Formats: sequence, C-alpha cells, structure tokens
Amino acid sequence: METININYPLTKEIIDCSAKPQVLAIGQFDGLHLGHVSVIESAVRLAASAKLPAAVMTFHPHPKEVMKKGDYDGYLTPPREKERLLKSLGVDYTYIIGFNDAFSQVSPHNFVSGVLVPLQVHTAVVGFDFRYGYRGEGHAGMLRELSNNSLEVSTVSPFLIDGEKVSSSGIRKALTEGNVRLAARWLGRRYALSGTVMHGEKRGRKIGFPTANLSPDEHFVLPAKGVYAVKVKFEDKWLHGVMNVGVKPTFHTDKAAPSLEIHLFDFSGDLYGKTLSVELVDYIREERKFASIDELVAQIGRDAETAKRLLLAAE
Repeated sequence: METININYPLTKEIIDCSAKPQVLAIGQFDGLHLGHVSVIESAVRLAASAKLPAAVMTFHPHPKEVMKKGDYDGYLTPPREKERLLKSLGVDYTYIIGFNDAFSQVSPHNFVSGVLVPLQVHTAVVGFDFRYGYRGEGHAGMLRELSNNSLEVSTVSPFLIDGEKVSSSGIRKALTEGNVRLAARWLGRRYALSGTVMHGEKRGRKIGFPTANLSPDEHFVLPAKGVYAVKVKFEDKWLHGVMNVGVKPTFHTDKAAPSLEIHLFDFSGDLYGKTLSVELVDYIREERKFASIDELVAQIGRDAETAKRLLLAAE
C-alpha cells in the first residue's frame, strides 16, 4: 500500500502522480471499527470487480481537534496504526489530506471539483451518514451532481450489532465507562495504546510490584480510570500484565493528568526507552484511595490474580 499525503488545493505534481480511475472510500475512519471496515471492504470489492485500484481518503489532524470541538478527547486509531490496518484490508492507496482551518472552509462543490474529479475517482464509496465540505453541508446524494455526473457513488448502510449502530462515538463512550469488551466487539479487535516506557516515581519496585510507566506516543483516547487486565507486545513477544490508569490517589491528592502504569507478570529486564503496545483485555475495578500502603499492596496482589484468570480465559 502506498500512502500519499496531500493538501488542498492539489498540486500539479500530486495530480500527475495520483490521478487515475480508482474506487475511493472517503471518511475520517477514526477507530476503523466494523462499520468503517464494511465501507472499505465494499470499496475493495467494487475495485476488484472493476479491475481498478482500491483507495481510501482520510483526514489528519482529526477535524474535531482542528475545530476545537469540546467533545474531542483523542484518537481511537492514530495514523500509523490506521495505515497498518488499511493495508491489511487490501487497500492500494491511502490519501491523507491535511486538515486545517482553510480546508474546513472548502465548499462541498470545491471538494468534489478540486479533489475528487482531478484524482479521476471512478466511484466514491461512503457511509450512509457521510458529510463533507464547509459545516458538513455536503452529503452523499450530492457527490454525483457536483461532479457533473463523472462520479459513481456507492452508499453503505449502517453496520448494526444487536440492533445498535456501530460508531466511533459509541466506542469512545464505552472506553470512558471502562467497557473494553464492548469497545473490542465494535472495533473487531481489542482497543490498544502504544508508547515509550519512561522513568516514573519508582514506587512499584519498593512495594514488590515493579511497573513500566508508559508515555503514549499519540493523543489516544484514554479509558476510564481503573485497573485492567492487559496483553503487552514487547519486541516480538506478547506478555501478560495488569495496568492502572489513574492519578494514584493513595499517594497524590492534586494530580490531574492520569498515568499508565503496567506490571508485567513473569518478566525481568530493563524497559526504559522501549516501545510497548498494550491491548486492553478486561476491566477489573475502579481506581480508589487506600488507607495504607499495606492495603494497596494486598489489593494489587488480588488484581494480579484476577488479571491472570481473565487473560487465561481470553486466550
């Protein structure tokens, strides 16, 4: 898969290199959940049938981040992970449009005539609720008309699980409630974060539970504060562990930003500066303040045993 970063207006160089009849799935696709996958797989099937390349067009940064929307809380699937997943779906080209204040002002007509038509898009594949252009004034039904009928349009129906539409907003809500099982079911895979192990307060090793202090490498959506059973990928190995997301209220009274601390089972070694990928397997309990360090240590021991049972059951 080739990734092509573009900006509006398109340069002659981009048009000369990228313009070709192609089937293009368009959307933000944050999360690449099962609903998004249904749109992209539809584009891949149509492309194969028409013997054309299958392409995806997405936007970065997230429009809500640029427009300072109050409900924006990070990415479900940052760009590098999104690219990896798109490649696995059989996509030939991924266009990433730089989203900024100027691009947010582009009209639906100029988006179609200035981006889709110059790229020679044969068929645009979009979700049923696809919106585009200034203030989201464009919708799927306008794409063909705005292209002067040069563009075929395929609209994909909502993807339902138990009668409920799978959505990024629903996954975000599930994560903020600690419902990582529902998030995984809608994503089609476990929710994962990645980052670098940094030096922390080193309290864990003093109480018998050394932890890796993870600094996320992207602005991920963080799950609810609490304790989780996790699988951790380090280099080429998968390890089991327990992760605390929170402010460590037993030791702090004024810490606002949550930290991610992971205790790995049956592991010894130096992880500082190493990159870890962490899959959230199950939620164990909410974070709480303990009356003493002894109470905390006893609870961590119980959490570890609970995590081991949950991880064994999830194998």
